[in-house]
Amino acid sequence: QAEVGKPPRNCYTLPGLDFAYGLYIPRTDGGVPEAIGNWNSIKPGTRFVEKMPRDFITMNRSALRDGCLTARDFQLYYKTKDIRRKSDKPFKTCPPKALPDMTFGIPTRSSSPFYDLLHHKYREQWLEEQRALTVAEQMEKKKV
Repeated sequence: QAEVGKPPRNCYTLPGLDFAYGLYIPRTDGGVPEAIGNWNSIKPGTRFVEKMPRDFITMNRSALRDGCLTARDFQLYYKTKDIRRKSDKPFKTCPPKALPDMTFGIPTRSSSPFYDLLHHKYREQWLEEQRALTVAEQMEKKKV
């Protein structure tokens, strides 16, 4: 029966103080000396290479050059010389070549000439354009 005034317990008891949670792996559980002294690196695995279909056109051409005439000769030739089609896909390891004036598919902005910025060349150009416009307007007024 439940104790009076207390809710019934519905949990498990915890293990003792000597219990370690998780897995114990003896070869890597050597503490600090083993961590400093050993380099357990991952060895490179073999990559899955897609097997391309056979290139029968090339195999037939080379079999005829080598003197095969019967079906049996062709079959033996296919077993000895296995020629596969070349992949149409580009290599996965190499990134595509980028144009020199493109950055991630966006054309690069022309660089700002700092000498012109420091010497207010753009301001002077704008003032000259404005003066030329006012002179042209005055010439039109004189003609009228």
